[in-house]
Amino acid sequence: MKRNVMSTISLAVIPRLIAWLMRLWFMTCRVTVHNEEYFSPANDPDKVVIASFWHYTIIYGCYFLRKYPATVMVSASDDGEYIVRLAAQFGYNAVRGSSNHGGAGALKQLIKVVRQGDDNSAIVADGSQGPPRKAQPGAVLLSSMTGVPMVPMVWSASRYMTIHSWDRTAVPVPFSKIDFYFGEPIFVPRRVKGDDIERYRLQLEKSLNELYTKAWTQYNKVDH
Repeated sequence: MKRNVMSTISLAVIPRLIAWLMRLWFMTCRVTVHNEEYFSPANDPDKVVIASFWHYTIIYGCYFLRKYPATVMVSASDDGEYIVRLAAQFGYNAVRGSSNHGGAGALKQLIKVVRQGDDNSAIVADGSQGPPRKAQPGAVLLSSMTGVPMVPMVWSASRYMTIHSWDRTAVPVPFSKIDFYFGEPIFVPRRVKGDDIERYRLQLEKSLNELYTKAWTQYNKVDH
């Protein structure tokens, strides 16, 4: 019982605290946005996209995209509940699932949301467990089933710290310079199958990695 009470309290408090710290932390940074014309919701709020990004970007990406209504796929793990609560602090809705648990059901929920046209959606391209910077097919399937394009996006920073995790999740430090890049939208034909799924998966992976290289090269880094 004690553990349940503590868990309930931590779920109520920790995401709110982190969101408050993120707002204070990131408002000190200088941000340059590249190729924003590729991100149609920035120019027309009636248009929706499927945001696709590498897992390492997730903390700052959540903050940067907070102005755009979105439904995101979050891991079905116990820790995923904290991410759901944190996402809610920035106005996001969430469906629960991953490649290893509940992914098919979560994808069906996302398909329904995107078809209604009310929300953008977001799927971490390399999933909740990696391997890092290797795209999984979830975003391709969602795009094919809805007709909504995938928009690759990455960020880099002049100064940052990393978390000891499989993807080396990165966090810009206060007063750093951040560059946020959008890639060209990728339109997937309706109901692609087999080899075509793999072709578009590779296209997404290539686009994200080319953006990644461009973003970090300007800071004389091969990777983050």
